[in-house]
Amino acid sequence: MEEEKITTPNANETKYRGIKAMPFIIGNEMFEKLGTFGISSNFLVYLTTVFNIKHVTAAIVGSVYLGTTFFTPLIGGYIADSYLGRFKTLCFASIASLVGMFLMTLTAAVSKLHPPDCKVKENELCIQPTAPQWAFLLLATGFLVIGSGGIRPCTMAFGADQFDPKNETSKRSINSFINWYYFVLSSCLVVSLTLTVYVQSNLSWSIGLALPSCLMFIACILFFLGSRIYVKVKPEGSPVTSVIQVLVAATRKWKLNQPEYPEVSLFNHIPKDSMNSKLDYTNQFRFLDKAAIVSADDLINADGSAANPWRLCRIQQVEEVKCLVRVLPIWASTSVFHIPTTSLHTYAVFQALQSNRHLGKFQVPAASYIAFCWLSMSIWIPIYDRFIVPSLRKITGQEGGITILQRIGIGTLLSAIMMLVSAIIEQRRRNTAFMFPTLGTTKGGGAISSMSALWLIPQLSISGLADAFSIVGQVEFYYKQFPENMKSMGMSVYLLGFTVGSYASGLMVSIVHQTTKGAATGNWLPEDLNEGRLDYFYYTITGIGVVNFFYFVLCSRWYRYKEPVPSKMPQE
Repeated sequence: MEEEKITTPNANETKYRGIKAMPFIIGNEMFEKLGTFGISSNFLVYLTTVFNIKHVTAAIVGSVYLGTTFFTPLIGGYIADSYLGRFKTLCFASIASLVGMFLMTLTAAVSKLHPPDCKVKENELCIQPTAPQWAFLLLATGFLVIGSGGIRPCTMAFGADQFDPKNETSKRSINSFINWYYFVLSSCLVVSLTLTVYVQSNLSWSIGLALPSCLMFIACILFFLGSRIYVKVKPEGSPVTSVIQVLVAATRKWKLNQPEYPEVSLFNHIPKDSMNSKLDYTNQFRFLDKAAIVSADDLINADGSAANPWRLCRIQQVEEVKCLVRVLPIWASTSVFHIPTTSLHTYAVFQALQSNRHLGKFQVPAASYIAFCWLSMSIWIPIYDRFIVPSLRKITGQEGGITILQRIGIGTLLSAIMMLVSAIIEQRRRNTAFMFPTLGTTKGGGAISSMSALWLIPQLSISGLADAFSIVGQVEFYYKQFPENMKSMGMSVYLLGFTVGSYASGLMVSIVHQTTKGAATGNWLPEDLNEGRLDYFYYTITGIGVVNFFYFVLCSRWYRYKEPVPSKMPQE
């Protein structure tokens, strides 16, 4: 990232530290993610091996847990933007996450907090967790969910707050920060999915879960050490209130005629203390313009503001609401994007469990194969940021090489290709299990195919590339397309897409499992994958991905950016 010049002509001007604040923020994020992913990445295996839960139930529970961790950021982002600010929200959430990790460690370390070890092959004979054991597990995950609710919507926006938005070099640094943020994230996932998962699966669950707790403790210390140099943007009050005011005012005035020249005739008062940049008038969703029509019943205060903001809104408010409404069709598509990713990350672990995971005498933990997804992402992002973007920038004149929506679109297409490849590889794994000698059985009784689990690498690598394009693009999109006072909420809306995708994935698993029980092809998603048709499930999601890609293309052509895309880069 490039360093920006810090100019402080007076004592009251905000001092943007830029990359000087990054060691604390990125360091905190690195250790926090090492801790969080150290627990979540092997969560399915933990549920099935320690808590003796069946695969389908574990897949549904895992999807609900994952989805909830992405839903609570909507609440956390609202609290940060409206009341506490991003810094205080991050402080509270970090402590909650630390408590959750400590409680999760206890579920493994204390024998009374989990069922006795299952020594038999058939899951039906295993002792299921008791109500108190479930309750303690849910308490631990509850604190983790609260932590995610505050950390996920604020970390990215808080890091971007450290750069001067009026400085062109800083603007470019923000783009680079987002790319490197995900490089750190993906690198941490690789470590968690290899070293941490190995300790949990092969040595000790107690030690393997205590390690993330220690890393989270370090993350908290790092974050608090940098508190003196952070730029702490104060909340301006609830941005949701402003949105509701526009909707109420427009409804009240729905009978009024549209003005002939809205750019000059609509109410255009701009408060002096507003942190939002001025938005140009757009002619989309013109029914909202009626909220800014000055009628005979509207009163104006001495300072030029509306006496009743529930009857008369500023055109700036209206344009901010338009930004939000314009994002929704794109958001719907990006939510569907997460269905293939969630489904693959869930069932790739089960595929690995019934594949040959031996490398010589060493047996790779099943959850560790997901690391290839994040490994491909961590390799691709620096190459893309340092080599491809500068080259594309010279050709297209775009600051990011290509537009944000083009980047998301490439990732959306790759997700459909990923599922197609996954289906083909699953067919090969299943056929090998029937045609060649198997290598024993899993805990659930399924025969282990002699196909090497390394065959899972292509589908997981494509998944990483899809995320590198789409997810990183989504972060930049939601950060830049939301008004300044709604940045945390923008991240929350982005994360809400994960929630929808995760819940939809869990719902699909449940529906397919129930509806295919009596099908001629047999249950697609049984406990033993060899007896099912996981490949058919993957082909179904491939079709959903293809339809979603074409829907996204249509939405992208219709979308209007909050700020016009410059035809040329500004001169440095």
